[in-house]
Amino acid sequence: MATAGKVIKCKAAVAWEAGKPLSIEEVEVAPPQAMEVRVKILYTALCHTDVYFWEAKGQTPVFPRILGHEAGGIVESVGEGVTELVPGDHVLPVFTGECKDCAHCKSEESNLCDLLRINVDRGVMIGDGQSRFTINGKPIFHFVGTSTFSEYTVIHVGCLAKINPEASLDKVCVLSCGISTGLGATLNVAKPKKGSTVAIFGLGAVGLAAMEGARMAGASRIIGVDLNPAKYEQAKKFGCTDFVNPKDHTKPVQEVLVEMTNGGVDRAVECTGHIDAMIAAFECVHDGWGVAVLVGVPHKEAVFKTHPMNFLNEK
Repeated sequence: MATAGKVIKCKAAVAWEAGKPLSIEEVEVAPPQAMEVRVKILYTALCHTDVYFWEAKGQTPVFPRILGHEAGGIVESVGEGVTELVPGDHVLPVFTGECKDCAHCKSEESNLCDLLRINVDRGVMIGDGQSRFTINGKPIFHFVGTSTFSEYTVIHVGCLAKINPEASLDKVCVLSCGISTGLGATLNVAKPKKGSTVAIFGLGAVGLAAMEGARMAGASRIIGVDLNPAKYEQAKKFGCTDFVNPKDHTKPVQEVLVEMTNGGVDRAVECTGHIDAMIAAFECVHDGWGVAVLVGVPHKEAVFKTHPMNFLNEK
C-alpha cells in the first residue's frame, strides 16, 4: 500500500492527564517493526476499563496516553516476520495475546502468555521499548498494547485475531473484549453444569455476556446482582430468572443469595471490579463444589478478605 513503511498522520483521542477530558490531536504513527502490525481502526467501543485507567484512581498513572482496547479494524501494513496477516485483513485487537511458544500458550489450562499477557503499566512496544505514537516528536504512550482511540495504531501480531471480512465491524468490535470476556468466563472457566444455579454480579456488557454463557450452558436459575434495578428487564433477555439489589437488604448480599438457594449458588461470576462484590461472589457459592470466577479489575490497593474456612469448606 502507498502508506506502508511511512509515518501516518491521523487523529487520536489523547489522555494528557488523569481524569482530564481527552483531546483530539493529530498524531504520527510509525510503521510497524518486527512482529508488529499497523491497523486502521474503523470502530472502537468504550469499555469501563478505559475509564478506570483514565481516572488512574489507585492505578499507576501513565500519561500522555492513547487509551482504547475494544475495537475492529483493517490491517494497513505488517512488519518483518509477520506471516499470518496481510494488508486488508479484518482484525480484532485482544489485550491478552498469544506468542504460541511459551508454557502458557501450549497449555490447555491457561492463556496468560509470558510475553503478551496484559500489562497495564507498560506504555511502549515489547520489541524495542519505544512508542509508535508521537506528537511533534514527543512520545505518546500505548495502552495494553492496543490503543484503539486512534485512527491508526500499531499492535503486536500476537494480539490480533483475524476475522471473517463479512462480519460487521461496528457490531463485532465488542467481541474484542466485553462479550468474549464475559462469555468465556462462564463457559470456559466457571463451566456450570446443566440445571445448575448461577449468580452474575454486575449487569453491564461483560455481565450480560457472562449471563448468556450461563443460559447457553443450561443453568436452571440465573440470578443477576446489581445496584441498578433498571437493568433487570434487559437481563431477562439473557436468561436472568431472579434479580437482587444489595441496597434492598440489610444483610450482606452473599447471605441473601445463600438463603435464596438453600446453601449457595453452584457458580458465581463477578463482573464489577469492586472488591466487596468479589468477596460476595466467592462467599455466596455452595460449599463442597461452588466455584466463583472473578473477572473485574480491582483497585490497586484492594485486599481480598474472607475467612479461611470458606476455602477449607471447598468453595
